[in-house]
Amino acid sequence: MPDWLVNQRSAISNQQSTMSPVPLLDLKAQYAPLREEILAAITRVCDSQRFILGPEGEALERELAALIGVTHAIGVSSGTDALLVSLMALGIGAGDEVITSTFSFFATGGCSVRAGATPRFVDIDPVTFNLDPQAVERAVTPRTRAIIPVHLYGLCADMDPILAIARRRDIAVIEDACQAIGARDKDRPAGGMGALGCFSFFPSKNLNAFGDAGLVTTNDDELAKRVRRLRVHGSERKYYHQEVGGNFRLDELQAAILRVKAPHLERWNEGRRANAARYARLFAEAGVKGVTLPAEPPGYRHIYHQYVIRTRHRDALRAHLTETGIGTEVYYPVPLHLQDCFADLGYGPGDCPHAEAAAREVLALPIYAELSEEQQRTVARAIGGFLL
Repeated sequence: MPDWLVNQRSAISNQQSTMSPVPLLDLKAQYAPLREEILAAITRVCDSQRFILGPEGEALERELAALIGVTHAIGVSSGTDALLVSLMALGIGAGDEVITSTFSFFATGGCSVRAGATPRFVDIDPVTFNLDPQAVERAVTPRTRAIIPVHLYGLCADMDPILAIARRRDIAVIEDACQAIGARDKDRPAGGMGALGCFSFFPSKNLNAFGDAGLVTTNDDELAKRVRRLRVHGSERKYYHQEVGGNFRLDELQAAILRVKAPHLERWNEGRRANAARYARLFAEAGVKGVTLPAEPPGYRHIYHQYVIRTRHRDALRAHLTETGIGTEVYYPVPLHLQDCFADLGYGPGDCPHAEAAAREVLALPIYAELSEEQQRTVARAIGGFLL
């Protein structure tokens, strides 16, 4: 046992009183070195008095298309709206079914309903937490029009079999890459493998705005054209509407802020990856038992939007870490198939056992790029002292 864990159990109460808090996320640490550049970008937009669909948004779209590695990037108002407008662009609506993961943020399933379709929730792989391709295959019906794999926590889903199923059945694939900008699957970018990709720039994301913002990506010229039309009420020419769309526009202030931050994304992602590797080393040194660490399958690049451990003692451990001043979160405590608003779909406990088990056992730890080694040691000490 390393020196820093000697007599851990007997000293735990004293450590709790002296440890400095470790937040789940520290946005101020990211903002501080960029403050002047961000304020200058905001001032630039304010001086221009152009706030919607202007040069900042156009430049951001070009820059993010190049950064991600896709032909088209279309700025929208949020990750949720990216999912919704993608379904609309594919013409998915009443009578259609959309297969997606039951273990995800609500928007993945909610947007299918908002588009008029019926979500078909399927189980996950218990190791990666991502959509199980075999479960997808079993869920396909003649009404299936789309599959939405979620690249959960920053790890790409197993896309090869999902894309193969989609090709055989003539089904569209929409990637929910809202947590995965910069992630890769066998050198293919998240958001560049399906018909459309959806990204979120919510403040907690690896690339984050000062509020809601999102992006749709595609390599299809016609789909890109339709998404651009749908985000402004189905209009290509002011006050002339080819179809009913929505107000899904990305504003210039958010675009300008994102342009300042985007060049730092690779460094931030690498910082998260380095912190994930350090956690693995610290847990190994501590000999911690009863905790499963995140997986990164060969050929994948995990960007650790969240660093999610798994333990049967989740709730007790979380309470202990909270008392110790360490921030945590549960992503997600209730699978979508068991949410009250989807009760009419007829799912019940036991229908997606891997997702239901994950909901009882997962716990996200601090992983942001600015996290210090000492803060990570504080986390490891606290977990080691509780579980040893």
